Amino acid sequence: MIEVKGLSKHFNVPIKVSGLSATIKHFFNRQYRRVDAVKALDFSIKEGEFVGFLGANGAGKTTTLKMLTGLIHPSGGSVNINGHTPFDRKKEFLQDITLVMGQKQQLIWDLPAMDSLRINAAVYEISKGDFDERIEELASMLELKDKLTSPVRKLSLGERMKAEFMAALLHRPRLLFLDEPTLGLDINAQSAVRRFLKDYNTRHNATVILTSHYMADITTLCERVLIIHEGGLVHDGVLSELIENFAPFRQVKVELGSDVDKETLSKYGEVESLNGAEARLTVRRDELTEVVSKLLSEQNVLDLTVTDPPIEEIIGRVFQKGSVS
Repeated sequence: MIEVKGLSKHFNVPIKVSGLSATIKHFFNRQYRRVDAVKALDFSIKEGEFVGFLGANGAGKTTTLKMLTGLIHPSGGSVNINGHTPFDRKKEFLQDITLVMGQKQQLIWDLPAMDSLRINAAVYEISKGDFDERIEELASMLELKDKLTSPVRKLSLGERMKAEFMAALLHRPRLLFLDEPTLGLDINAQSAVRRFLKDYNTRHNATVILTSHYMADITTLCERVLIIHEGGLVHDGVLSELIENFAPFRQVKVELGSDVDKETLSKYGEVESLNGAEARLTVRRDELTEVVSKLLSEQNVLDLTVTDPPIEEIIGRVFQKGSVS
């Protein structure tokens, strides 16, 4: 479905120095510096895959999505999406894709959502029969049937986001680019959007690329993740591989029969927290079996749990280090 080879994008940014003379000089003899937003990306995505696309702010995620959707031209490399070059913006390509950005809206603020949906149906030349069928399907999946006749401005943020999804998916695209689709939503609305996206992916075998700062979105929906750091791809694989490769520690939560001091626990691992008889330790994976055995034999352990570090922490380490090796 998607084949990306050597994709790159740089921008020439004006160099501005403060002061009147510098401003005048800048006006007549402008100097630029080059900013490499995306650097030689290589990856491929199969039809029906649900892929997470992660990176810190400014890593190049949105720039990449804009190149994949044909909104901006690359500085180098190539993109092939289902036989199309995005930058040609051919009708067949545009009917196959959609881009949903959590901070942008396409619905007309003062009109009912249904009116905006009818406009989209006209743009995509959707017949009345198909329109009615798809509205019924999407409204049912999103639990939004009773809200489509209300002005958009009267909908809650979660309801507006659901209506935005209806508008974006009305033409039934095979490829979804989602840029922070749950941004600003409460927990219930986030869960509803995740369920809908998973259902849509399953029903229509849609290919989905998702960027999100909410790790629950990624862990719930994506088996595979691409991580971009300073414009370059630093990881392409399943989440479990990322955890194995970049989390050499495990977290051990232990509850003892009586209060214990930090010095006593420190011989088992790094003490992250201690509250009376409850503690959380960080232990190297290769030492885990030995440490747990010592804890059970030397301390009065009432409860013990071993877990991986939170995925947010693991991703954060990748961003800081810029590598998973």
